Amino acid sequence: MDHYLVMVGLFELKNLHELDLSGNNFVGNLPKCFNMQSSLKFFDISSNQFTGILPPSLISNLTSLEYVDFSHNKFEGMFSMSSFSNHTKLEVVAFINDNDEFEVETEKPIGWTPMFQLEVLVLPNCKINKPKGSVIPSFLLHQHKLKKLVMSHNSLEGQLPNWLIQNNTMLEVLNLRNNSYDSIFSMPFYRNPNTRWLDMSGNHIIGTIPKDIQKFLPCITHLNLSRNSLDDDIPSSIGDLGKLETLDLSHNELCGEVPSALFTNLSYLRRLELSNNSLHGDVLSGNLSSGNLYNLHLDSNRFTGKIVNKNNKMSMLPNLRLLDISNNLFTGLIPDWISNMSYLSILVIRNNSLGGRFPCGTTSFSFLDISQNHFTGSIPSCINVKDLEHLHLGANKFTGSIPNSFPNLTEVLTLDIGKNYLSGKIPKFIGELSNLRIILLGKNKFSGSIPKQLCQLTNASLIDLSNNFLSDSIPSCLQDITGPSYQAFIQYRVSSYYTLSSYIYKGVLDKYFSSEVKFMNGIQDEVTLTTKTQSLSYKGDVLNIMSGLDLSCNKLTGDIPKELGLLTEFRALNLSFNLLTGTIPVNFSNFANIESLDLSFNSLTGNIPSELIKLNSLSCFNVSYNNLSGRLPEMKAQFSTFTKKIYEGNPLLCGPPLENDCKNESRLTHPSNKEGTNEKWYDIDMASFYGSCGSTWFVLMLGFVALVHVNSYWKRRWLDFVEECIYTCYYFFYG
Repeated sequence: MDHYLVMVGLFELKNLHELDLSGNNFVGNLPKCFNMQSSLKFFDISSNQFTGILPPSLISNLTSLEYVDFSHNKFEGMFSMSSFSNHTKLEVVAFINDNDEFEVETEKPIGWTPMFQLEVLVLPNCKINKPKGSVIPSFLLHQHKLKKLVMSHNSLEGQLPNWLIQNNTMLEVLNLRNNSYDSIFSMPFYRNPNTRWLDMSGNHIIGTIPKDIQKFLPCITHLNLSRNSLDDDIPSSIGDLGKLETLDLSHNELCGEVPSALFTNLSYLRRLELSNNSLHGDVLSGNLSSGNLYNLHLDSNRFTGKIVNKNNKMSMLPNLRLLDISNNLFTGLIPDWISNMSYLSILVIRNNSLGGRFPCGTTSFSFLDISQNHFTGSIPSCINVKDLEHLHLGANKFTGSIPNSFPNLTEVLTLDIGKNYLSGKIPKFIGELSNLRIILLGKNKFSGSIPKQLCQLTNASLIDLSNNFLSDSIPSCLQDITGPSYQAFIQYRVSSYYTLSSYIYKGVLDKYFSSEVKFMNGIQDEVTLTTKTQSLSYKGDVLNIMSGLDLSCNKLTGDIPKELGLLTEFRALNLSFNLLTGTIPVNFSNFANIESLDLSFNSLTGNIPSELIKLNSLSCFNVSYNNLSGRLPEMKAQFSTFTKKIYEGNPLLCGPPLENDCKNESRLTHPSNKEGTNEKWYDIDMASFYGSCGSTWFVLMLGFVALVHVNSYWKRRWLDFVEECIYTCYYFFYG
């Protein structure tokens, strides 16, 4: 049915009490005729495509309203909360904003006083009182029945007023995430036995966590104080919050040891995040009897010691799905129980001092990162790789060849086995891993040629084969790598669930008020690459746009395939430190997105194509130590930023920024060249020239020796000649 006809029909219902239009695709401005529905109590138009400005007259006439939800639309302009000033029955107001064009004003006109008592107020991302900001909307001073208050992602600042907690003793959910509050615990913090959800993350809160926090929030189930500036230690009293399900204290300045009660007393705890602090101690050496824990984030701290290794400890974390202890100081071996957990799918132990052999087991990982440790031996072929999407084994001490089990990596997106001591040839089955996006094999001892099957990885975006002993020519079929056709890397896996307050609209609809709560879950994929002469780390969704090919520091020979110029999406190409010959392909000017191009330390000849000045994104360029000649490209666009250092080791190049004057360029032409030819003597491959001369001399000498040895006549004549030369020299010097 046409949307317009639906609206017209609604306006004929003069005594309409409840109207729920949520979850449709209604578009356009909200009809002003709605203000005639003076009997309307329940008004929900959330999750549509309504646009335009909300006129104050639309709301001010609907004085019977009890429940209004305008969330998830595309409204613009400013809306004043004073439009509700005469609404005596109003209990629920929700404006969850999804764009940057909508703003809520709460302070105008100055001194307005509400006649309502709200139970639910949800105003996230509404630019409340922009640009001046405020501590909290002043009309809330008159509210005493609030159960749910959400004003995240706004410009609120200062110290959270104590009257907000004191006045609203029934407050269950308080979400002020991503504002600019600088204090919450320094004030008198009133006890609130009904608060279940407190989210003050992403503010500027300083100070310490109260030692007796259990007195103020005895029934808290979700506590998020992450991304602030809290310092000192974690009070042991947090272990007395017996109903706690999620605790996030990450990205603060906390220090000291983690209270053992966090792992023993909190039987309902499902998610614990302590990442990016300065915590220390043997956190994994003791009792970890937290049976309901799903996610455990301990990364980027100063934790030391070993991981508990007792056979009867396999059931201490039976429901664990995610374990991240990366960037710490853990030592010792990985216990067998970690590889035999039923639900563990994400294990990240990157950048520690763990060693020995990685244990085999039945755990089906989807994300396994054990890079930057001291693991030895061959890569374990017994790891269950069926569901692996990200496998990071780099920067260890693995030896041997790539395991025969790797063809089973059918789902893998990231394969990092670089910076080890692996040897042998790169197996051809690598080309069968059709989902592979990132393959890092650099800094090993691989030999042989680059397998042409690598060209089958058409979705690949990053390929690193550098610092090996690869030989032969570069396969021209690499042009088939067209790059990714979809985004595979995400900043985080976003988990969500619905929170229900005790508010229920009791009418014909009997609607619970619920709101979706999203939190960051999972792990960022991270790889380290050498680009622009620097070793840089790339994380999360930036990997969707990062692309490059690194074949540097090998023994590759032959010309650079001109087909590489078809890799127009690549941002980095490194062919340096090889034995490449020939000229620089002119169609390298097709690299529209190229940022780093390194062809240094080869035996390239000819000139530098002037067409390369079209590469407007090029910030790092190096052709030093080749046999290049001729005039440099004009110092335009990006080439105006390059210094003479990137050209050194090519004495026959001329033009700015070099000191060589191109006026004398013609005298460098070989005199024997015919008129009209462009070939110059320095275009000769000198390595080939000297090699051919040496081999010719050797063959002649070998033939002469063979002739003298076989033919007695010539042998005698040679000896007579030598004897005569000796006597001649003797009498010459004697005389």
